[in-house]
Amino acid sequence: MPMSCDGDDCLKVAAKESLKGNTLFASYNAAANATTQPLFPAILIFGDSTVDTGNNNYPLNTIFRATHFPYGIDLPNHEASGRFSNGKLIPDILAAKYNIKDLVPPFLQPNLSDQDILTGVCFASASSGYDDRTSLSTQSIPVLEQPNMFRSYIARLTSIVGDKKAMEIIHNALVIISAGSNDFILNFYTVPARRLEYPYISGYQDFILKRLEILVQVKFQMNELYSLGCRNIMVVGIPVQMTAKFRNIFRFCIEQENIDSVLYNEKLPKALPKIEASLSGSKILYANVYDPMFDMMQNPSKYGFKETKRGCCGTGHLEMTLLCNAVSPLCWNRSEFLFFDSIHPSEATYNYIGNLLDTQIRGWIAA
Repeated sequence: MPMSCDGDDCLKVAAKESLKGNTLFASYNAAANATTQPLFPAILIFGDSTVDTGNNNYPLNTIFRATHFPYGIDLPNHEASGRFSNGKLIPDILAAKYNIKDLVPPFLQPNLSDQDILTGVCFASASSGYDDRTSLSTQSIPVLEQPNMFRSYIARLTSIVGDKKAMEIIHNALVIISAGSNDFILNFYTVPARRLEYPYISGYQDFILKRLEILVQVKFQMNELYSLGCRNIMVVGIPVQMTAKFRNIFRFCIEQENIDSVLYNEKLPKALPKIEASLSGSKILYANVYDPMFDMMQNPSKYGFKETKRGCCGTGHLEMTLLCNAVSPLCWNRSEFLFFDSIHPSEATYNYIGNLLDTQIRGWIAA
C-alpha cells in the first residue's frame, strides 16, 4: 500500500526522489560518456593501398584505382569508394572502435565537411612506397610527398578551431603509417635499377629503413609530422606477400619474398625505439601484421576462413584494380576469403587484424 503524505512532507519526499533520480541520471551519463568518449580526437593516415580510403580517385593520372564494382560491395552504401577491398579498411575499423567516426575520408575528396577535418582524414595513396621510385610507374602520391597534403589539412583545421585547438587535436591524434610492401613488389623485385644498386636484398631493406629513419629524424615525412605536432605514431610492418604467380593451377606465397619480409619486419621494430628516443614526447608503436596473417593462412578454420590461396574476385589469381570488375565472377561468401582481390585482404581479414591492433594500441596509450 503506498504511503500518504501531506503538504510540505510531500514536497520533501518529491525533492528527495528528484535528487535521487538526477544523481542516478548523472551517473548514467558519466558512464555513457566514458564509453562513448573518443580515445583519440582524430585519426590521420599515411601509406599505400592497405590504408588508402580513396585518394587515388582524384589525381587524373593515377593507375591503381578501386572506383568500380565489386570494390566496396560490403560498405554501408554498397558503392566503390576507392578502398581496395570489399568493405572497410583498418583505419575505418579503428576509427569506429575509438568512437571517432565510421569511415575515414580521403583528404582529396571534394567538399570535406568541417567535422571531417576535425576528426581526421587519410593521406595515403595506393601503390606508393617509402622509395620515391616506387611511385614512378603508377603515378601514385609517394609517401614522402603525402605530408604536403597534411600541411594543407593543418591550415584548414586551424581556420576552423584556431592554432591552439588545432595543435591539441594533432598532438593527441592517432597517426598510422602503413607502407613498404610496394617498395619490394613494384620496385625491387620488378624493376632492375634498384637491384643493380643493391645486389643483395638486405642492402635495399636497410635503404628503406634508412628512409624511414630520415623521415622521422631529419626533414621529411615523420619528422615533419613530429614538428607539426604529431606524437602518437603507429608504423605498420609488411604483411604476407601473395603474388600472381602460379604453381600448376594454384597460387602460393613466394617463399623467398616472404623470408625477405620477415627479415625486414625484424629490423623495423629495432629501429623504431631509437627514433622514438630522439623525438621528445613521441610514442611510436610497431604493428606486426605479418604474423597474424600467416596464422590465418596456416589455421584458417580458427578464423572462419575457407579460402586463403586465392581472392574472392574473378579467378582470384590475377584480378586486382581494373581486372577486378563488374564482369568478374564474385564469390558469395566473402567473409570466408582471406583475400578479396589477388593481393588485397578482405574486410573479414581487416576486422581480425583491427581487433588485434586495437588491443595493442590501448595498451600502448595506457603505458
